Amino acid sequence: MNLLHNATIIDSGKRFRGYLAFENEYITHVGCGNVPQALVELAGSNIADMHGAYIIPGVIDDQVHFRDPGLTHKGDIATESAAAAAGGVTSFMDMPNTNPSTTTVADLERKLDRANAVSTVNYSFFLGATNSNIDELLKADYTRIPGVKLFLGSSTGNMLVDNECALNEIFSKVPALVAIHSEDEQTICRNREAAIEKYAPSEPPVTEHPVIRSREACVTSTVRAIARAREYGTRLHVLHVSTADEAELFDPGHVSGKRITAEVTVQHLWFSDEDYRTLGTRIKMNPAIKTASDRDALRQALRDGRIDIVATDHAPHLLSEKQGGAVTAASGAPMVQFSLPLMLEMADKGIFTHELVVEKMCNAPAELYGICKRGFLREGYYADFVVVRPDTPYTVTDADALSRCGWTPLCGTTLHNRVEAVWVNGCRVYSLSTGVEPGAGASMPLFFEKQG
Repeated sequence: MNLLHNATIIDSGKRFRGYLAFENEYITHVGCGNVPQALVELAGSNIADMHGAYIIPGVIDDQVHFRDPGLTHKGDIATESAAAAAGGVTSFMDMPNTNPSTTTVADLERKLDRANAVSTVNYSFFLGATNSNIDELLKADYTRIPGVKLFLGSSTGNMLVDNECALNEIFSKVPALVAIHSEDEQTICRNREAAIEKYAPSEPPVTEHPVIRSREACVTSTVRAIARAREYGTRLHVLHVSTADEAELFDPGHVSGKRITAEVTVQHLWFSDEDYRTLGTRIKMNPAIKTASDRDALRQALRDGRIDIVATDHAPHLLSEKQGGAVTAASGAPMVQFSLPLMLEMADKGIFTHELVVEKMCNAPAELYGICKRGFLREGYYADFVVVRPDTPYTVTDADALSRCGWTPLCGTTLHNRVEAVWVNGCRVYSLSTGVEPGAGASMPLFFEKQG
């Protein structure tokens, strides 16, 4: 048995000084105050004093793009899961817009096998929808995968689904969660053509990105998707909500029992369109970073429960691929390594509470997806947890990024909460002193309660 004590435990809306014990892959004890003598004797020499550091459940990120297979010059499951571990993310759900796209059960099995061989942290993969693969979607085992990913607007990989009959089949027949990238393609195309004409012969600057991938594009698509989900009773999950208008479309309150849920990314909570002037294409992503008013509304929606979880949409590209403007520069940014410290930074600033950060990054994702025995510090649950040292300022540099792409949009940002150590299924996979620990062999596939 291993025992960590004199820690600040943050979980399930509570914060207290206490201890956590684990043996093999499971948590055996979580308690408040001093450690009972019987536990001290059981732990023997395997006792560590945390000196007040935070212990929180492992972060569950429901939206990452680890680029494996086919785009591995940017990153792969091995490199990006190592970056996840360094950021306190102990479980991820990877998106299907790879090369080839993950649109068949056979594709999924290959990705699961690859992750089993190389992933540092726990893993699962969305099955991608197309205009013609409803048969594959219906034969998938949704206890092994989180759901179906549906692109209602084109993004990296161009997996756009725009056939109305196909959309009706997906919304009415898939017996699981349908997660959507929600932007209206016709609106985007119209805006892009106008911007190209306006700035010709030059390329539209990156500041035009939120004009091209506009508020109207997001709201139009999300209103339509929610209406279709209500018509068919679909279990709908809207990814990376980016506008105040969309946030108002969701019901407030706790995630349990909701049929329509929403996610926000940490970058949409931190940046605004004012940051394009200094960060340029480093913060070009789909959907676009929008106004400070949108950012503030998203923060409020997270606080009141209209938005249910926080993720990253981690999307590495080489800096050479980020060159250009609003049309040619690649969209996406690597965020998985710094999402938890950045959310805790916002908590330190009073934007959120530390308890809310843990709820939205750890507890609620587990509840939303019905992930078995993860997301909480509870006896009998898997020992996925993170030690965070508060009041430890450091300034992020590109050299700190473990993602293969080798950069971060947070370069130059000073953060004050540092991930000190991470355990996955009872194995320490990362420590600040030694980095990601190779060969830990701790990762497992995620399992899900039936959704739909």
